[in-house]
Amino acid sequence: MRKLLFLFAGLLFTAAATGQNKNFLDQPYLETSASADTLVIPDRIYLGILLKESDTRGRTTVEELEQQMSARLKAIGVDTQKQLAVASLSSDFRRYFFRGQEVEKDKSFELVVYDAQMAGRVLFELEKLGIANVSLNRTEYSKLESLQMALKAAAVRKAREQGRMMSEALGQGLGRAIYISDSGYNVYPMLRGKAAGVQMSAMQEADAYQPVDSDFQKTRVEVSVQVKFILE
Repeated sequence: MRKLLFLFAGLLFTAAATGQNKNFLDQPYLETSASADTLVIPDRIYLGILLKESDTRGRTTVEELEQQMSARLKAIGVDTQKQLAVASLSSDFRRYFFRGQEVEKDKSFELVVYDAQMAGRVLFELEKLGIANVSLNRTEYSKLESLQMALKAAAVRKAREQGRMMSEALGQGLGRAIYISDSGYNVYPMLRGKAAGVQMSAMQEADAYQPVDSDFQKTRVEVSVQVKFILE
């Protein structure tokens, strides 16, 4: 009998707890949403570089182009060990196009630089070597994760302030938060193929590089949250 009583009491407690959890919003509450955003300048610029023998009409091999490119990049301050990588999962990323008795080779790289001025300098120097197949693959902001956290905290504070103002207008008090929804983040615009101060097509002939006093277009990072507060 005692065991049955304990079992019955346990069932009552579980049912009560379940009902409480199920109906925790069955009380006056206020729901509000808020967002926070900021502008950042991308600090990782990824350039795609394609070396093709056909661009030199067979006068220069891919191996020679690679050596010339590496030497020129080092001369302008690029750490090729850290910033330059072969952009392929294959062993050497050489594609062979058979056309009659001729074999044409190409090799693709990805180069990361950290500002628009260096991106423009790279384009200029490669253009002088006859390497024109350069594209802007993507841009990134290296501190995006920590920035997201700071913006989310700001959005939650903004949501609470909005809730306080609305509850006061109703003559009520704002209680504790009982629900928070993180809507993630948005980054825009996503740069593809163009950026302020950098021309991705053939550049004008010049003896020395003349940098443009400009930087990449700023990217807006935005986060949004929804919060429910108890009305007191």
